[in-house]
Amino acid sequence: MTARPRVVVLGRQGSGKGTQGMRLAGQLGVPHLSTGDLFRAAVRAGTEVGAEVDHLLKEGLLVPDDLVIDVVRDEAERSQWSVTGYVLDGFPRTVAQAEAFFGTPHIDLPPEATSHGAFDVAISLDVPLAEARRRLATRRVCPVCGTIVSVDDAAVEAIPCPRGDGTAVRRGDDRDDAIDRRLALYERETGPLAPWFAAWGRLVTVDGTGTADAVYQRLVDSLAPFVGLTAVPPH
Repeated sequence: MTARPRVVVLGRQGSGKGTQGMRLAGQLGVPHLSTGDLFRAAVRAGTEVGAEVDHLLKEGLLVPDDLVIDVVRDEAERSQWSVTGYVLDGFPRTVAQAEAFFGTPHIDLPPEATSHGAFDVAISLDVPLAEARRRLATRRVCPVCGTIVSVDDAAVEAIPCPRGDGTAVRRGDDRDDAIDRRLALYERETGPLAPWFAAWGRLVTVDGTGTADAVYQRLVDSLAPFVGLTAVPPH
């Protein structure tokens, strides 16, 4: 069976990775994996992993590389990513995670030759820091269906989910102090990933400002040479 597209989505918190990643996965017909969602689900389920990462998520800190890699490798094997393809959102978060999963980039070693994951392209959603901070402060997430909505006033803590019976609320890591820590950590730990993926010759940078539809159109146009997307379906 031919492998399906394999796409990595990069971008600081608030860049729209989750929204665009889910939409892209739907159009490509591949699973969307958010490591943040995996860990939050583990916390809700009360698993050993959940207990280990609970305070880290609430404080906006990074989960240790070894634990992230183990969880992602287990999911990759369980879900057979080599066949299903994927859109990865939130992994890798550090160069160490990238090298552990994809290998080390060399001009004469394409991603298909690596021992674990292979990827077709990495997307970097570029959003200014001030805009990312504003989006995070006004973001509310439904814990039932995962729908993300924005509020006009950051003081509004909860809003009815527009897609179900749940209530969209502010995540613990979207508090002001956690937002600042997360964005600072991104610049220090995750920022170096863009040049790392560029070393493979498979990084595209997409302007992440504007409406979700406008951003997605740019994303599709940029990905066309790598995964064959040609049109944006109705949304």
